[in-house]
Amino acid sequence: MSWGATGVRPVWIPAACEDDALTDRAAGIRATTVPPRRLFDQPGLPALLALLALPFAGGDVRGADPVPYRTTLAPTGDSAIDAALKGSSGLITLQKTQAVSPFALAGRARADDARLRTALESFGYYAGHIAITVAGRSADDPALPDVLSALPAGQPALVTIAVDKGPLFHLGAVTLALKPGESLTPAEHAAFGLATGQPAIAADVLAAGGRLQTALQEDGHAFAMVKPPTATLHPDRGTLDIAYTASEGPRLDIGAISLDGLRKVHASYVRKLLLVHPGQLYQPSTIEAARQDLASTGVFSDVAVNAATAAAPDGTVPLTFDFTEALRHTVALQAGFSTDLGGSAGVTWTHHNLFGNGEKLDLVALITGLGGSSQNGLGYDVYADLLRPYFFRRDQSLDLRVEGLKQNLQAYDQTALLVRALVNRKLSKQWSVSGGLGAEQERILQQGVARSYTLAFVPLFANFDNTALANPLDDPTHGFRVSLGATPTYSFGSAGGSDSVTNQGGNSFFTILQATASTYLDLNRFGLTRPGRSVIAVRGIVGSVQGATTFDLPPDQRLYAGGSGTVRGFKYQGIGPLFGNGDPVGGTSLDAGTIEFRQRIGKSFGVAAFADAGQVGTTSAPFQGTLRIGAGVGARYYTPIGPIRLDVAVPLNKPPGGDSFELYIGLGEAF
Repeated sequence: MSWGATGVRPVWIPAACEDDALTDRAAGIRATTVPPRRLFDQPGLPALLALLALPFAGGDVRGADPVPYRTTLAPTGDSAIDAALKGSSGLITLQKTQAVSPFALAGRARADDARLRTALESFGYYAGHIAITVAGRSADDPALPDVLSALPAGQPALVTIAVDKGPLFHLGAVTLALKPGESLTPAEHAAFGLATGQPAIAADVLAAGGRLQTALQEDGHAFAMVKPPTATLHPDRGTLDIAYTASEGPRLDIGAISLDGLRKVHASYVRKLLLVHPGQLYQPSTIEAARQDLASTGVFSDVAVNAATAAAPDGTVPLTFDFTEALRHTVALQAGFSTDLGGSAGVTWTHHNLFGNGEKLDLVALITGLGGSSQNGLGYDVYADLLRPYFFRRDQSLDLRVEGLKQNLQAYDQTALLVRALVNRKLSKQWSVSGGLGAEQERILQQGVARSYTLAFVPLFANFDNTALANPLDDPTHGFRVSLGATPTYSFGSAGGSDSVTNQGGNSFFTILQATASTYLDLNRFGLTRPGRSVIAVRGIVGSVQGATTFDLPPDQRLYAGGSGTVRGFKYQGIGPLFGNGDPVGGTSLDAGTIEFRQRIGKSFGVAAFADAGQVGTTSAPFQGTLRIGAGVGARYYTPIGPIRLDVAVPLNKPPGGDSFELYIGLGEAF
């Protein structure tokens, strides 16, 4: 190729191409022999289309038979460049899927020179050399089709590609022209970020324009325009000159905001939720944050936002939010199984927009106690839960629940009716608090004695979570979760009086304190695995009852350990003091800890190994009682809604009458 008398040639920088054979990585700075022109004034589409069509040249001229072939690409010493070359080569990407005639194979080989050069130049190598041979002949050899036709039937032609990168080019002069009277702020200059001496990598050159346009728009220049650059190559100097032209335009505010597509959701509710308002400085990131916030409410399947293409007469930029409402009603089935609690099955009917303001109503019916070593019969859990968002303020919600419950456990039998109101407040992305009021009327049978209790309680909680998971069932790989709870409770005694076995009876006031903390360590931090593949998870639980002894408490208010929520390998409520017949008594203090290793295998599977330990004491101070330890392994199957978990655990110091192992099946990790 002739460089011309000046030793200077213009180049063009193609945009990313979606063709598999010309990947985004390979889209780069491409040499041309056309006269200098501003890049994309007449977009290089004809040239690009001609380039993409080259692999199919000669497709109408067919040899006697398709020619099988095998392609070898010699390594360049740079894995990123090698990957881009392989992705750009039609010889490599098409050899297993499209058999071709001798003439077409020769054309494919000739076309690869241009495609590979594009990939090489995108990394800043403009003086490289590419050599392609097919069956020992150069790809440019006019006799190549005849040589391929003469090959024995079924014998693959050997194709070799050798690439000499040559020297790395660097940026020479970098200019940025603005309209008269316009100037960039220091932050906008920093966002542009191109400077003389940088490697002439196409992706970096193109990204600079995108960064500058984003920075200008974030400063309120809604219609800022940064045109694609022109580039001039100086082969004798090994440099590439870059020239950008930009127009920032005036700083504008957000104008009128329209809401389209609302059917059952009230517009007044949406406007209360909006994070952007007329008169606010136009900033794409703020507008996108508002869109995502609306999409997270759960009442929309899609939220789009469009800005006007020109300023309104009042000098603002109108916005239109376009909504697609989600299904108002959904039905979900749920099931679980463990050897201690047996099976459970149920159905949930959900209304996602009950009164038009995003209110969520769940009606749930569960059957529990389908077998299980800790169960004495079938039970049920039926409740209605109404969540009202935007309760006096956008970051606050009201949760109302009415629940009917029946349990037939080894520790006690319980039939209860519970009502509760809880206000949830989000303080930040990580912190939230909640508090409310609740009441419970219950009848409990324990050790052959039935009593009725009336409870009034004030649940108070604080939660911290920086695992950044949108779905609580997803597998956390980093961060912390902390939950702190205090529940002052007044028990209005027990109908049935006290007895010599338990000394229960009379009124009591007590407070249940509980703290749970977990953390997740991705071994990728130490360079041992890929991100999210190998994780160590650790959990600790501490509980204490203040103000009452064990037998002052209703049995369901005591602390227990054992089961999937505390110490696996021991049956539910199986750790702690026991009655003479081996039934659990419960206690007034609890502590438990877990360490678990989680390893993903392939895309959909994983395994786990864990050890749990815990104890229950009869005073309010934790870390008392007999320490019980369990260990086990598990399998995971990852689904779009969360991992399906199967754990098998054994007790390492089994108490008398305890199970030899426990099996747990459920959705989501144990913590």
